[in-house]
Amino acid sequence: MVMEFKYNEKRPVYSQLVDVLRKEIKNNYQPNDKLLSEREIMRKYAVSRNTVRGALSELENIGYIYRQRGKGTFVANMIDYTQKIGDEYSFTEQMKSMGRKPETRILEMYQRDADEYFSQKLKVPVGTCLIKLKRLRLADGQPIMIDRTYLPQAKFPNLSRDDLELKQRSLYAIFLEDYGEKVKVADERLSVGIISDEDAKLLNVASNTAGFLARRTTYNHKNEIIEYTISSARGDQFVYNIKYRH
Repeated sequence: MVMEFKYNEKRPVYSQLVDVLRKEIKNNYQPNDKLLSEREIMRKYAVSRNTVRGALSELENIGYIYRQRGKGTFVANMIDYTQKIGDEYSFTEQMKSMGRKPETRILEMYQRDADEYFSQKLKVPVGTCLIKLKRLRLADGQPIMIDRTYLPQAKFPNLSRDDLELKQRSLYAIFLEDYGEKVKVADERLSVGIISDEDAKLLNVASNTAGFLARRTTYNHKNEIIEYTISSARGDQFVYNIKYRH
């Protein structure tokens, strides 16, 4: 059955398909259910293969699906566990405290419009300009974690690759020192899942390796969301330090 797919020229088709598939997953699927194949999605929604692949890649990155080579695409377990963190998490500072040398490599940095998903996560209107950062985090030259960070561009208009890569400053130090944005609270949600094939290659681990998956929402002193980050990390290298306040 072919479903009518209404195209809005103001947004990329793959981004609109992401919204459609998210609702389909939420309403009709359970964790670990097998999703339709690329060909079946193409037929059902009358879209191109590139559109389907772009949508599936986005869904994998935000944790809605996972892929197993030779077996197909499956619905991820979206149940995660909230921890109250006493201090905002900084990969840079934690690695230094462990006596390891942190390094950040910027894999992607560009502007994009907020679709429905990121509109909800950052509490901004659809179409708001965001900065997307994809960073590979290393310690002593060993790949540890991949961060996909989304920031309201209006809050950080002059943010550059050099700030993060060449100067090797933490993102939160840049927030405070360059923009006067003090982090008030970071809400971190952790789960254990399968690292995507794309991330497995960058982290130098085998396909279908389990790792830590995290989603972090960061608020400033005005209770405005200034960061949303999706992370995947190697379970054999990454140590997460949590402090509790009572």
